[in-house]
Amino acid sequence: MSQQPVGCSTRNAIGCKLQPINLVVHDCFVVGCDASILLDETSSIQSENTTRPNNGSVRGYGVIDNAKAEVEKACPGVVSCTDIITVAARDASEYVGGPSWIVKLGRRDSTTASRTLVEGGDLPAFTDGLEQLISKFTRNKGLNARDMVALSGSHTIGQAQCFTFRDRIYNNNASDIDVGFVSTRKRGNGNLAPMDLVTPNYFDDNYFKNLQQRKGLLHSDQVLFSGGSTDNIVNDYSKNPNIFKSDFASAMIKMGDIGVLTGSAGQIRRIRSAVN
Repeated sequence: MSQQPVGCSTRNAIGCKLQPINLVVHDCFVVGCDASILLDETSSIQSENTTRPNNGSVRGYGVIDNAKAEVEKACPGVVSCTDIITVAARDASEYVGGPSWIVKLGRRDSTTASRTLVEGGDLPAFTDGLEQLISKFTRNKGLNARDMVALSGSHTIGQAQCFTFRDRIYNNNASDIDVGFVSTRKRGNGNLAPMDLVTPNYFDDNYFKNLQQRKGLLHSDQVLFSGGSTDNIVNDYSKNPNIFKSDFASAMIKMGDIGVLTGSAGQIRRIRSAVN
């Protein structure tokens, strides 16, 4: 097992391990991988991190703050926030038993953010159907349906907020959910629930086994195995966890190439939350 993810201490490693992966996805799907999600609200910037799809769902800004501070001490003005997010995601995956991959470096940071694109539906949503998800992953992203299923597999760890699964759990007309799973989830306390009840702190293929048993927590999870075109991919990953991990690593590399800023474009921020 590798060292702890960038910015994670022994005390908070369990809580922060998925955060960089989530940050990468929510960053890259809006314009591109440029750390725009990290910018806080100002008079000239409408922050992405306060939008409904991101607020409370995306965490880990402190992880990036800590890593950025340490990097700036060692080599000021050299490593972008975008690269830090990407490296942290790779480290986080390996730390919890997931795959590692070679990270491409040299990205630069955006000087703007786009609240409009976040709220306009560029991000995959928990209410999306299968065709909506496929469209969002393939449209101008360079990703395909297999990449989409592999990246969705990151839900093998982490937790979801209650509002994202409340309707699914309490909708008595739902036919794509296991009755025992519903009962278990209704007994849960608090505003958060694990995406994978079996091994919520380990990166494995139980997420896909859950889908086969109609135990997907989110609607957007279960639609991956609901008689549609991605059922065979779920079956493949459930039977072959090494293939899942390999495809996940490949998809993370591909996603990391979306809309990157290099050369004279963008900047290397001194702090993660504001332009220089």
